[in-house]
Amino acid sequence: MIIISQQAAHALVVDDDRGVRQALQLGLTLEGFEVSEAADGQAALNRIEQLLPSIVVLDVTMPGLSGVEVVRRLRAQGRTIPICMLSARDEVEDRVAGLAAGADDYVVKPFSLAELAARLHALVRLHQSSARRPLLLGDLTIEPARRQASRGGHDLGLTTREFDLLLTLAQHAGQVLSRTQLLARVCGSSSG
Repeated sequence: MIIISQQAAHALVVDDDRGVRQALQLGLTLEGFEVSEAADGQAALNRIEQLLPSIVVLDVTMPGLSGVEVVRRLRAQGRTIPICMLSARDEVEDRVAGLAAGADDYVVKPFSLAELAARLHALVRLHQSSARRPLLLGDLTIEPARRQASRGGHDLGLTTREFDLLLTLAQHAGQVLSRTQLLARVCGSSSG
């Protein structure tokens, strides 16, 4: 039994095969994910920038940017988003290459949708639990689990929205976030 949290995890499915994307969108939606799609590596990078998904399900072999190259670029940017690679290639070297590039998991096609969904839920949980550890930025301490922020040991007394904004900015330090991205993260909306 899968227990869905208040807000469903957002999965970005990236595959050049439209049929695979559609099947994954339907299956993962039934497994409790909100799902978006991209048809190639460059589109994936653009969608990740726009949507800030909870997890990426990424095909290895695509025209243009391969899945491995997408992972390399994301990790080079300092992005820690969980990534699960999908591939028909089942050689050990292929799996090692994907994981060495920075993927968090590697699933060989054909696969069980139930197993894939369980792996994705586990990766999201793991990422969220690490995201709940205190963040230290100079003399600023942000404690996501307690929803408190302090500077120089003094509580900042932030409102809920202020805390969410500070946490989002701290989690994406060094990255430029658009107004749409901030609204999606802080308010749960892409309008505004």
